[in-house]
Order: sequence, then structure tokens, then C-alpha cells
Amino acid sequence: MTAKKNTDWRALGRRKSSVARVKISNGKGVYTINNRSIDDYFGGRDVLKMVTKQPLELLGVDGQYDIDVNVNGGGLSGQAGAIRLGISRVIQEINPDFRKSLKENGFLTRDSREVERKKPGQPGARKKFQFSKR
Repeated sequence: MTAKKNTDWRALGRRKSSVARVKISNGKGVYTINNRSIDDYFGGRDVLKMVTKQPLELLGVDGQYDIDVNVNGGGLSGQAGAIRLGISRVIQEINPDFRKSLKENGFLTRDSREVERKKPGQPGARKKFQFSKR
């Protein structure tokens, strides 16, 4: 039996309340997010498209891999951060030599900031109702 060369890699990325399951395979650089193209998914938000592509552009491998992402939870900004972390983890798995530059640029660090809960007797987490002296 011959050993098959691995052509699919998978990883998980999280940010805020978003979870992204990333699958990368050898290809021509096609981005698919929830069965839609990246331009269709993020619309005119070029910053979010840039955030998701940062790890590949940093390493100069943009256009060498097809990226298929299933992401849910949170908003578009959190989802973009989750996708970036997932892509970074997959790229590191493909070639361990990339780890150093990914780590230096902070792409392998999970951003642990979460939304603070609303407190009772207040309109938000920290905001207070207006004080009336009389």
C-alpha cells in the first residue's frame, strides 16, 4: 500500500463568539466562506477581506491554496478574526518553518477579549442611568 500525500489540512479559529472551521487544499487561491465567495460574503468591507488574507500574504503563498471556511456566530468582524486565526494555524501545520513569522506578527495568538455582560439595574455593562437630584 502506498502512502498518500496529504492535500487537505484543517484547523479551528475563534474570536469573540465566532467559530471558524478552516479547510485548506492545494489549488489556485479560491476563497469560499459558507459556500459563498469572499467578495460576496464580506461585501464592500475591504478591511475584513484584508484581515482574512493577511497570513497568506505575509508568507507569500497567496494563490497557492484553496480555502474553504465554515464560520458561524458573532458578527463579520469577529468572523474575520476567527478565519485569520484558523488560516494561520493551518499554514503552520503545512510548513512548521512559517511558525516564527506568524508568531511575530501575532497571527497565532487567540484574541481572548469577550463582551462584558450587562449588569442588573443598568442599561449596559458599565453605563449607568442618568442621575436626577430632584
